Amino acid sequence: MREAIFLGAGMPKSGSVILDQKAIGRALARIAHEILERNGSAKNLALVGIRSRGAYLAERLSKLIEEIEKSKVPVGYLDITLYRDDIQTKLEQPVIQKTELMFDVVDKVMVLVDDVLFTGRTIRAALDEIIDFGRPKAIQLAVLIDRGNRELPIRADYVGKNLTTTLREEVVVKLVEVDGEDSVAVVTKNKVRHALKK
Repeated sequence: MREAIFLGAGMPKSGSVILDQKAIGRALARIAHEILERNGSAKNLALVGIRSRGAYLAERLSKLIEEIEKSKVPVGYLDITLYRDDIQTKLEQPVIQKTELMFDVVDKVMVLVDDVLFTGRTIRAALDEIIDFGRPKAIQLAVLIDRGNRELPIRADYVGKNLTTTLREEVVVKLVEVDGEDSVAVVTKNKVRHALKK
């Protein structure tokens, strides 16, 4: 059964670390096993990370699956900036990164990977972009953190940790590849910039 953390009385306060390096490693290992269990094997699988931190998580999951299954799973990367439904209203000068899908998506079982699932709008944009490349056999979703507060009917197939948060809070995910450490913390919005600079 997946765990849920409720940020209320007697529970972790805003700013507390929810997952450390070891806990993130365990969560990803569990997700890798769940992906293989659901799909039977690594055959026909592809992992697609949503830039930026989802890309690094997809690479880690690919390595874990290869260790378990002795079979290499291709990894692709999506930049969903131009597919966002708020690009006209919130992004004055969007920073565009590369989308790289160096394999045929047709008939593949594609596992989208992201760090945090929140409103669902990032995933909707990612789905639109993938479909522009072709028609996969199936698209599944793996996230390190599901923080609730969905605005669209989107649900993850694989979740590292479920958190119940308020709209005044942010989930800050740090990864060694970009931040020099692995951690997940819940931070009040006015403290997010400070947390990311640490």
